[in-house]
Amino acid sequence: MMMNRRAFSAALLTGVAASLISTRGKAANSTPVKARNVVLVHGLFADGSCWTEVIARLQAAGLNATSVQNPLTTLPEAVASAERVLARQDGPTVLVGHSFSGMIVTEAGVHPNVSALVYVAARAPDAGEDYTALAKTFPTPPASAGIVFDGDEGRLSEEAFLRDFAGDLPEAKARVLYAVQQPFNKALLSGKTTHAAWRSKPSYYAVSTEDRTINPDLERFMAKRMGAKTIEVKASHLSLISRPDEITRLILEAAGQQA
Repeated sequence: MMMNRRAFSAALLTGVAASLISTRGKAANSTPVKARNVVLVHGLFADGSCWTEVIARLQAAGLNATSVQNPLTTLPEAVASAERVLARQDGPTVLVGHSFSGMIVTEAGVHPNVSALVYVAARAPDAGEDYTALAKTFPTPPASAGIVFDGDEGRLSEEAFLRDFAGDLPEAKARVLYAVQQPFNKALLSGKTTHAAWRSKPSYYAVSTEDRTINPDLERFMAKRMGAKTIEVKASHLSLISRPDEITRLILEAAGQQA
């Protein structure tokens, strides 16, 4: 039977849409292989010690956890630092990123050792995407106004750190974290990913519902776009510190381990 032009066009569009959905949903529908290694990457305004609460729980569950010291210089250098740690892992590895380091997870996640990806209130760009332009399509979070620069080095002011970055932590603890804040180079912000690992790897996302550093609706958009298994945590941007149990359970799920 001959198909008229309108019916052919409708069928073609349906096929294209189905193809796009299957590509996007591939990660969500995949079951991660069992992994005993976890590599964690920190974002801006922090250092590798921000994962301490999660690391202790992962170790108690019998997993090998390593926190990358992100140089916060340029995206290629930051990705290289994560890749060096990934190369040292023996077997399948879950790659976890918080905040800005979602850029690193998205790029470095194509490494053959990576079995699954976990984003914790993190950036999750597509390949070649201008994340800054994407973020501007959502209301600007309050923390953005607290970024100050000394030449090419940026950091978060103490007021913004305590109120907008670590708002649900005890003030004394937040002040300690502020004291170890690492400055980032302005060049880091101009980097773009060339790969989107979430298109081919099982992906998980923890949205921080009280986030004042990345808009929670932007987090939801990115999680939905990648087809990630998503949880919502009532927490500030630092859910990995204020709600480590929930974050650890999500990582264990990504590792195919019993939470």
